[in-house]
Amino acid sequence: MALASGTETDLLLPLFGAMRENPRFATFLERLRRRTEARYVALLVRQGESQDAATQTYFAGEDLHRRAQDAGIPDLFALDRAHYDSLRPGRVYAISELIDHDPLARSQRRQQMAALGLADERIVRVLAERDFNVWLVLARGAPCRAADSALLSSLAPYIAEALRTIRALDHEARQAAISLTGLARAGNGWMAFERDARLAAIGPQAAQWWEAQGHPPPRPGERLLGLPRAAERTLLAAAEAMTDDPALPPRPMLLSEEPRVEALLLPLESHGANERPLTMALFTLPRTASPEARERLQTIHALPRREAELALRLAEGLTIAEAAEAMGLTVETARNYSKRIYAKLGVSGKAQLVRLVLQGTAGMN
Repeated sequence: MALASGTETDLLLPLFGAMRENPRFATFLERLRRRTEARYVALLVRQGESQDAATQTYFAGEDLHRRAQDAGIPDLFALDRAHYDSLRPGRVYAISELIDHDPLARSQRRQQMAALGLADERIVRVLAERDFNVWLVLARGAPCRAADSALLSSLAPYIAEALRTIRALDHEARQAAISLTGLARAGNGWMAFERDARLAAIGPQAAQWWEAQGHPPPRPGERLLGLPRAAERTLLAAAEAMTDDPALPPRPMLLSEEPRVEALLLPLESHGANERPLTMALFTLPRTASPEARERLQTIHALPRREAELALRLAEGLTIAEAAEAMGLTVETARNYSKRIYAKLGVSGKAQLVRLVLQGTAGMN
């Protein structure tokens, strides 16, 4: 059954805009509920292959789950997993069909539905994939009509495609969030530039650091203000070359003279017909010790508090005498501490100590 143009506008547009809503699918489900004059409409979404994979419910209308709980009635839609998994995708069922073989269960379900003011219900399996299964449920206070079942059947492929798209975008957003968190925790900043060296995007930590140096706020679509003159020329030449030839090797540049920060320019290939290739600048932000750095050293290496503090001071570049003065210790006490630190960490000198501290969790933000 083809969807009428009014249905496309009324239902499909909010369906494809569902990912921007919170809760998702709220507008689509509410319009579907009104269109079918239902008391309750829901999407049941199960992600994962395990037997205990949870099912997430998005619904519009009366909260039948809470009403059933308050009335001491089992959740009408909490059927055995085997019932739901047995449904053929795209076909509309009366839920009573799933328990036809059990007259007692069928009778009890009718009584429970009547107690909740329901007369009839329909369900269609929208998606049936290995680790992604979705059902659309409708419950009415009057018998369901043929038009209701036809509408559910017609909507099923659109809902399936919308859910696949949303799931893919969610996965990409999660991967991007993980990558950005990893870069930030490791003390790395990044910027991406168009072919003409205009800023395309910038990481939040990089933007904060850039402004903290007294430069104008970096804005996508504009040139990065505050770059040394030589860096401007290097960036423009690299951006032009790398967007034309993504196979070019990375190229270093001096991003900031004071504090001194070097960046590595590397090409970013486009992954779609409408995406433009970009040039990325990746750099290590000037580090300050995290407030949790000492506790992390204590936890990982079983160091006493004062020894962990001294290890951090040395890793920051202080001499034994400077660290002793900063901590209120005698130089002799600081030396004794440092000997114990070297022995416990298995390092033979300050250089190895600095490397161990900075490459471990204490060196992360």
